[in-house]
Amino acid sequence: MKTKIFAIALAILASVSCTSLIEEFQPVFTGRYPDVPEEDYYELTPTHTIAQLAQMYSLGKGSLIPTVKGRDVIIAGRVSSSDKEGNAYKSLYIEDNTGGMEIKIGKTALYNSYRPGQLLYVRCTGLYIGMYGYKERNTQYNKYGNGMIQVGAEDPSGTYETSYIEETRLIDEHIFKGAPAAPLVPEVVTDHNKLPDWNDTQITNKYVGKYVTLKNLTYDNEIFALFYRDPNKNTKESSNRIFLSEDTFGITSWALSENKFKSVLDSGQWDDVKVGNGNDLNYGTVADHKEEIRKNATAISVSQYFKMNGSKPVLIRTSGFSKFGDYEIPEDILNGSRSIDVTGIVTLYQGSVQFVINSYDDIRYSDTGKTLPRQ
Repeated sequence: MKTKIFAIALAILASVSCTSLIEEFQPVFTGRYPDVPEEDYYELTPTHTIAQLAQMYSLGKGSLIPTVKGRDVIIAGRVSSSDKEGNAYKSLYIEDNTGGMEIKIGKTALYNSYRPGQLLYVRCTGLYIGMYGYKERNTQYNKYGNGMIQVGAEDPSGTYETSYIEETRLIDEHIFKGAPAAPLVPEVVTDHNKLPDWNDTQITNKYVGKYVTLKNLTYDNEIFALFYRDPNKNTKESSNRIFLSEDTFGITSWALSENKFKSVLDSGQWDDVKVGNGNDLNYGTVADHKEEIRKNATAISVSQYFKMNGSKPVLIRTSGFSKFGDYEIPEDILNGSRSIDVTGIVTLYQGSVQFVINSYDDIRYSDTGKTLPRQ
């Protein structure tokens, strides 16, 4: 293939369109697009590392990325994520040796265009840098903290610090494919102290946003999930929100498809859960609204809690729309008699390590290295 040396005009500032970003995963197309003609690949000169780009972010404020000293800001990294099995939504991750960065591209089936290991250049000037998943630290309860610094479009509603880059023209003006390469080999992390803490970012911890293998995770008998009385209504309204946390609530799968959601709902295990935010539980219980909840049921994402080496909490976050969301966690993992090694991307959400896998084959028994059963 021919390589193109691409010079970007210094003064170009592209306007970006966006739609409202929501908290949960959504269905993604996981098929294959028709084959396309051979592509020319680009070779750009990065001006910043991912960690240096992250230094341009100011906490609590999404902002337009400007030129620096009259030059466009360009980062480069290799693709570490894949939405082939539906466990990612309209985003991809790239990484260099300083950290990883989420690029919010507003399309699905991205794995058809951006293969694991592919070198990508991102012209960040004209895009927005922001953070998703931040919640102010509660020192009394030693909870919450940073989310993920990411690059995307402006959210005109002001609800989020970034949104999706959706128009093909704008994607083409900011995302450039370098030469393809073999998929990344994940770095193996055995020391839980190397994982990011609540106040880390890509600036302070090189594992934030990176593709790694975590060793020796044991189940911690806790999940986190959020669902709604009616997801078609305002999902920020306390009266519409139901949280499952600090227990398992009968959820023994990685996530819940719509049918599995209905099954657990009908079992009555959630009947006593109160509706509302933690400081506003004034809207009755799930039992009081069960008919409405069932009528509006949809797949939901679940974070299953594990501990690394019996200490550092790691939340394995899985989409209810993923191909493996309904798979049951084996009993020998649930009862703590066996541990797992997982390969995926280290992210932060409200100060906690939230781990995202690309494929179900990325979860293996620690003692044998074998993949988990599909059931």
